[in-house]
Amino acid sequence: MAKIITMPRLSDTMTEGGVAKWLKKVGDSIKEGDILAEIETDKATMEFESFNSGTLLHIGIHEGETAPIDSLLAIIGAAGEDISGMISGAGTEAKDENTIAPLAEKKPTTDNRQPTTAALPKGVVVVTMPRLSDTMTEGTVATWLKKIGDTVAEGDILAEIETDKATMEFESFQSGTLLYIGIQAGESALIDSVLAIIGPAGTDISGIAENYAKGGAAPAATPIAEAQTIAAPAAVASVSSDASRIFASPLAKKIAAEKGIQLSQVKGSGENGRITKTDIENYSPSAASASTTSDHMAESTSPAVKPFVPAGENYTEEIKNSQMRKIIAKRLSESIFTAPHFYLNIEVRMDEAMKSRAIINTVPDTKVSFNDMVIKACAMALKKHPKVNSQWREDSILINHHVNVGVAVAVEDGLVVPVLRYTDQMSLSQIGANVKDVAGRAKSKKLQPNEMEGSTFTVSNLGMFGITEFTSIINQPNSAILSVGAIVEKPVVSNGQIVVGNTMKLTLACDHRTIDGATGAQFLQTLKTFMENPVTMLA
Repeated sequence: MAKIITMPRLSDTMTEGGVAKWLKKVGDSIKEGDILAEIETDKATMEFESFNSGTLLHIGIHEGETAPIDSLLAIIGAAGEDISGMISGAGTEAKDENTIAPLAEKKPTTDNRQPTTAALPKGVVVVTMPRLSDTMTEGTVATWLKKIGDTVAEGDILAEIETDKATMEFESFQSGTLLYIGIQAGESALIDSVLAIIGPAGTDISGIAENYAKGGAAPAATPIAEAQTIAAPAAVASVSSDASRIFASPLAKKIAAEKGIQLSQVKGSGENGRITKTDIENYSPSAASASTTSDHMAESTSPAVKPFVPAGENYTEEIKNSQMRKIIAKRLSESIFTAPHFYLNIEVRMDEAMKSRAIINTVPDTKVSFNDMVIKACAMALKKHPKVNSQWREDSILINHHVNVGVAVAVEDGLVVPVLRYTDQMSLSQIGANVKDVAGRAKSKKLQPNEMEGSTFTVSNLGMFGITEFTSIINQPNSAILSVGAIVEKPVVSNGQIVVGNTMKLTLACDHRTIDGATGAQFLQTLKTFMENPVTMLA
């Protein structure tokens, strides 16, 4: 008997989903566990597998279309089974009168939503600006890793997209030739705007971008023939083609261009050999490679080195705000202007913590930092003082009895806050391993959006930069954030005697709507006890 498959709820905040790609077509045989389609949720694009076996008899939501959860997605049953009654009874979500016809026979839509695949030439796929975070409304193309005319394989990185939370690599789910780029590097556009068109080489795509435009006109397509006409000479094109396969951050590319460094000569230290800003700054070319670089820069169209500015003359450089920087400015402004901040400071003796850390790190394959110890102490103190682990609402205060500590990580484009879920249940070594993992992936842009959501408290540490004391703006909807300074060796009083000791200053920023001064002070006292007697964290 045929079964109706509905649009699944693939995240806790998802209200509707879009079909990015169908991996099966009407008439295909389906086995339990087969991937039916790629579904775009409010957080990511995810594979959706079948829990039924049979034949795919009907597709209710086509590629590029969006529908509320529980809408008719597909019908699976026995080959030739009559499902007309199931479609008519499935509600307004299923509107196709031809229930088992191939997708090519479906009629295109006429509104501003994306048409079905029937409106496209065979093999052509329109790629739209993805929603890469739950709060993302628009994205910026930081850099294109492919250019028009390039061959694209499934899984290739097309571009780096700046969201409101991070700059992330966006990979292709299709294979073919990149026929059109709708959003140029440095440009921003709303989600679902036309990002690119992929299809067979030489396909006529005139008018496709305009037909897919949402809420405004899309840029005019650049035909392949025209792109080939203005292409660089063969020798230079070969260099460009090689460079397109080199993974480097946008800032690393910019600095390399300014310094006249060929990325192909730089060994990347990031994940999968990715070239970072540090790799460029530490690069020391030989005389021969420097000569080669100069020749290449003379032929290339890369930006010139900044001009020399004589003493006494004004020189101003304008840097376009990235999408991340815009959102950081917006969120922090909202926090500081809506949440009445107050700050509490405390100084902690770190001598016992230093001894304990040295002993812990003698265990093979174990590496615990002082920041890891602070995170662990915070998690345990939050369990004792849950009011600090709270959230303000207009009609109530939400007390979180689970502890998810966000760890502020500086990246090239700004700041991200990956979250350690159920931090209080982690050991010190688990916290250390998890922080190292998320921090590394944050810097190489491999974090998933859901890994930066759900924090109940935040820790920000600038001690590694020699900063002894600072204040932070609360990462809403948290009610507090802890600022961690550097460990300083200085004279301290111990048992009435002046001795050399090691201290660290901690500053707690509190939202006065949810946390009173005494509550914050009690939390810091508990935190101080844990840090000065690390053995108590193991009890």
